[in-house]
Amino acid sequence: MPPFHPRLADLPREIAVFPLSGALLLPQGRLPLNIFEPRYLAMTLDSLANGRMFGMVQPDARASKGPGGPTLYRIGCLGRLSSFSEAEDGRLLITLTGLLRFRIAGEMPLASGGYRRVQADYAEFAADLDLPEGDTPAVDRAELLGALRPYFRARGIEANWDAVEQTADDMLVTTLSMVCPFDVPEKQALLEAPDCGERARMLVALMRMGAAANAPPSEGRPS
Repeated sequence: MPPFHPRLADLPREIAVFPLSGALLLPQGRLPLNIFEPRYLAMTLDSLANGRMFGMVQPDARASKGPGGPTLYRIGCLGRLSSFSEAEDGRLLITLTGLLRFRIAGEMPLASGGYRRVQADYAEFAADLDLPEGDTPAVDRAELLGALRPYFRARGIEANWDAVEQTADDMLVTTLSMVCPFDVPEKQALLEAPDCGERARMLVALMRMGAAANAPPSEGRPS
């Protein structure tokens, strides 16, 4: 069992959120963050003093801005500060470990430190707190790796294939969803996938499209 495994009833209903395009946090995933903007320094320090949790959520660039800033996607992921260090220049280097997803039930007034806060509804994502038991049968590992290799090759991404082979299915899907350079709507779709199996199928489709879009021109074909 992870060192911190909360019960649904113990989770805060009002949380700070860090709106960051392209930064995807999934349950059990680990997201390193470099905090330097004053309001998010305040948010991090306040979170350290009050349960060590805040939410990651992506801004929706397709929607108009609201009074609190960019409109947010309605679903994000609550994370817990699992590591923390302070750089000499005042930046905070943290790692956020994903706990479970939430739906924004409403936005609250800005905190005194200037960061945004929301009312979080976890009800539909309670299963995110269930611990995985071995490999996930719904994940076609051969299909996943078959899409991953050409995608990484087309994007010029180096990989430690021994580590990839040794990673359990559910964690491999989580890690790839978080680190692959997909667009914001694609990352949001991965976040909102109902389960690991569906997320894996979506991941395969995105990697295949990405490999095709970034493949070099065929020999003898004009570029």
